[in-house]
Amino acid sequence: MDKLQRADLFRTRLLIAIRRVGTNQSELARRTGVDRSTISQLLRDDAARLPNAQVVGACASALGVSADWLLGLAEHPENAADLLANALTLTNAPRTLADQQIFDWHREAEGYKIRYVPTALPDMLKTNEVLRWEYGPHLGRTTAQAITASAKRLAWMRQSASDYEIAMPLYEMQSFVDGSGYYADLPIEIRKQQIDHLLDLTKALYPRMRLYLYDARQIYSAPITVFGPFLAVIYIGSNYLAFRDTQRVRAFSNHFDNLVRQAQITARSFPDHLSELRKSLP
Repeated sequence: MDKLQRADLFRTRLLIAIRRVGTNQSELARRTGVDRSTISQLLRDDAARLPNAQVVGACASALGVSADWLLGLAEHPENAADLLANALTLTNAPRTLADQQIFDWHREAEGYKIRYVPTALPDMLKTNEVLRWEYGPHLGRTTAQAITASAKRLAWMRQSASDYEIAMPLYEMQSFVDGSGYYADLPIEIRKQQIDHLLDLTKALYPRMRLYLYDARQIYSAPITVFGPFLAVIYIGSNYLAFRDTQRVRAFSNHFDNLVRQAQITARSFPDHLSELRKSLP
C-alpha cells in the first residue's frame, strides 16, 4: 500500500470512528488538543498526507480504536486490551439444564456445525428418569424445570439448521451400560430405557446429528463445544472458558476433527455398537 492509499484509508477509518461514537470534528479537536483545521484537513477528500504519530495516537485514544487500525495495519478497530478481553471470557456455569448462556451460544451459531465433547451423556439426549437421577440431588424442586428446559433444547435442535457432531470416549457408553463408575447406582431399567431412547434419537436425527466414540487411551479431550466459526468453549466445572479469536476457534475445531478421524466407532456404526452393548443386559 502506497502513501496515498494509506492516507485515503486513514481518512475513511477516521470518519467511520467519528460516526461510531457519535461525535464531530469540533469535539474531536477538543478531546485531542489538535486544531480543528488540522482535523478538517485530515478528512478532506484530497488529503494525501498522513498525520504524525502524536495526532494518530490522540485520535485513536479519543475515539476508542487502535492506531494500527486507523493506519490500516490491523483489521480490528479495538485496541489490544479490548481484543484480549473480547477474545477470552470466563462465564459462570451453573449446574442446571436451564442454562440460558449455553442456549444463547447455540442460537448464535444456528446454521453452522456445532462440535461437542460432553462431560457425560449429552443432557438433551437423556431420558427424564436419567435427568432426575443425575440432577435431583443437586437441583431439588427445580428438577422439573430443568427437564422442561432439556426438552426444549432437543426440540430446538430438531428444527435448527445446525449440524451437530458429538464425540465421547468409548468408556463412557460402556460404563453407562455396565452401571459402573459414575453410573454405579443408576437402576438397570432406567439404563435400558436410556439406551433405547438414544438408539431412537441417533437413528431419527442422523445425519444432522452424528455421534462418535473415540478411545481415550489413544487421544484425550476436555469437555468442549465449538460453535461454528465464532466461539469455542471449555467447561471447567463452575465456569466456561470461552474463546472468540479466530486462531483458537480454528485450533479447537481441528482438535475435534481429529477426534472424529480417530474414532473407533463412527456415526454410522454407533447404533449397531450400542445395540450390541444392550444385549449384555439381562
